[in-house]
Amino acid sequence: MSFLVTGASGLIGTHLVRRLAQTGKPVVALDLKPPRETLAGVTYVTADVRDLSWIDPAGGIETIYNFAAVHTTPGHPEHEYYDTNVDGALAVCALARRVDVRSIVFTSSISVYGPSEDRKVETSAPAPVSAYGKSKLMAERIHRLWQQEDAARRLVTLRPAVVFGQGEGGNFARMAALLKKGFFVFPGRRDTVKSCIFVEDLLDLMAFAQGRNEGQVVANGAYPECPTLEQIVVALQTRFFPKARLIDVPTELVVAAARMARFAGTAGLGVHPDRIYKLLRSTNVYAEWAVEHQALTGRTMAGGLERLAASTQGSFV
Repeated sequence: MSFLVTGASGLIGTHLVRRLAQTGKPVVALDLKPPRETLAGVTYVTADVRDLSWIDPAGGIETIYNFAAVHTTPGHPEHEYYDTNVDGALAVCALARRVDVRSIVFTSSISVYGPSEDRKVETSAPAPVSAYGKSKLMAERIHRLWQQEDAARRLVTLRPAVVFGQGEGGNFARMAALLKKGFFVFPGRRDTVKSCIFVEDLLDLMAFAQGRNEGQVVANGAYPECPTLEQIVVALQTRFFPKARLIDVPTELVVAAARMARFAGTAGLGVHPDRIYKLLRSTNVYAEWAVEHQALTGRTMAGGLERLAASTQGSFV
């Protein structure tokens, strides 16, 4: 039997495909974007997750890993989040029914909780405000309905916080790039909670949840320590960039910049204020399920940073 990975060219998908290829079982890596690497034993397919009707696996599919999503926020018209994230979930579950797949792993998002300074756990009431968060919550429910149709089916739903790793090109890469230049600017506050996890630790959590062989598992993908932005930056500075200076910008200036960005966006300059406001908002997500089941014992943000540095030869890219 084979593994099917949708959204296989993304950060998590790329690292997962690398792991699955090592099992010796056939892997189908599906994405609209080209793969970041090509591996033996992996069939790379350029296709849309919303149409899987053409798939007819001769040996069957052991597990579908549904990672495909429109996720950059802001960055897309609202309908695109629903078109891909909801319709993709419907297509994945339709395929699973048609070819009798008994196991699905779905990456949702902490966006289903909505913005809040309060700590969120898996049992916290979802309150998404963005089209992305709402579409991910809808997709969760679609997958859940699929599992509830048959007690033999298995569903793992992960809600990753900020994921960092080789090839990320996002928040952690930008932080390291600034520190490498000799400085880091705290935008308004240092105590913003930024729950996070190294991609390989996230995959270990995923494998642990699968190994429990339960009907449904919902797990937040984050280190239990829930570090602040200051703790992350200081960890990077202390270990890798000791000469970098840390600079504080008052909150009032950050808010003023957001207002200017709103004006610039209205003027067609392509700047979105939400990108600036997000710098002031905590993503305080606690991995309660992982802690209760000792799934991330010994895993820490500092350890994740060390592994990131080692896997990128210190480039953090």
